[in-house]
Amino acid sequence: MAQATETHAMELVPEGTVHENGAGQVFAVGADGPRTFLVALDIVRVIDQESLDVSLWGSADGQEWGAMPLLKLPQRFYPGHTRAVLELSQRPEVKHIQARWEVNRWGRGRPVPVFRFRLAAQPVG
Repeated sequence: MAQATETHAMELVPEGTVHENGAGQVFAVGADGPRTFLVALDIVRVIDQESLDVSLWGSADGQEWGAMPLLKLPQRFYPGHTRAVLELSQRPEVKHIQARWEVNRWGRGRPVPVFRFRLAAQPVG
């Protein structure tokens, strides 16, 4: 499990190609560390007729993640950059975060999604 620091971005999902739903590494976010993060989703490659949904989940113990994400980024279909703020100062119970993604492909051709993306979180403040 990785630890959030004051100055370094967390690579929640290192750049890579995915073909199926998945989850990133679990990161510890302590009460005395940063609690506000600028989240950056960078999509490098896609193919036609597919979508990517990315969300951030929180946990008190790194095992139980609840029923709802802390942050859900807008659904994406094309390469590009998406930014959002994850604010945890009002959620003191959250000690761990994890990125999760869902991919979908429809239409003709091979029905396997292909997304190349990365997700990072930079402490703010």
